Amino acid sequence: MTESAADAAIETSCRVLHLPTVRSQFSEMITRAERDQLSYRGMLAELLMAECEERDRRRSQRRLQAAGFPRQKWLSDFDYTANPNINPGLINNLANCDWVRAGQPLCLIGDSGTGKSHLLIGLGSAAAMAGFRVRYTLAAKLVNELVEAADDRVLTKTIARYGRVDLLCIDELGYLELDRRGAEMLFQVLTEREEKNSVAIASNESFSGWTRTFTDPRLCAAIVDRLTFNGTIVETGTDSYRLSRTAAKQPTSAS
Repeated sequence: MTESAADAAIETSCRVLHLPTVRSQFSEMITRAERDQLSYRGMLAELLMAECEERDRRRSQRRLQAAGFPRQKWLSDFDYTANPNINPGLINNLANCDWVRAGQPLCLIGDSGTGKSHLLIGLGSAAAMAGFRVRYTLAAKLVNELVEAADDRVLTKTIARYGRVDLLCIDELGYLELDRRGAEMLFQVLTEREEKNSVAIASNESFSGWTRTFTDPRLCAAIVDRLTFNGTIVETGTDSYRLSRTAAKQPTSAS
């Protein structure tokens, strides 16, 4: 077989076998193998490892897109010096995703501007990169979706869909008061996931203030119980570092 015929056969075979990375890197790998005197076995191993690595990267990218994060936030970008309330060791431990494997909850509690959403998205992204199915949503958006599903008589299917993901990230819980119907539907989602799949929430209200969001005291207590049992609570404090940074950038007035 001539070299041109061999190249054509490799091109066709890679398309049939869905090996795009092998197809794109084969010529370069041949040149490198000749230069570095790689064995046939070594060159084949390099090609197959490159294909596997690229597939892992694409799968991770798809999981990140499927999660629905509103913006990209990574734990490596978090400024711990701006908020000394947050223990870097604890966050690094959470990034290992053992709590997700165990189906345990996580609560990020603190005022606006203290890094809750950054940590929520960062930990959710770490879970997606580790191979877990993740879904992000705002609390109000989730409740609205559940109400619409109930009206369309597909509530059971919607709750089951939210129950299947490995980690459900609910942001801005506690910002808006929920009526009893919406709160009960949210409770159903939490119950569907209880001790099976993880829920991570970010809230600007301490648990004692959740009675303003969930006006039924018994339902409120049940929701708090679902979100804290065997879980981790991270308190991010009350001092907004976003506000501090904005203030620091303002020009000082001349005396």
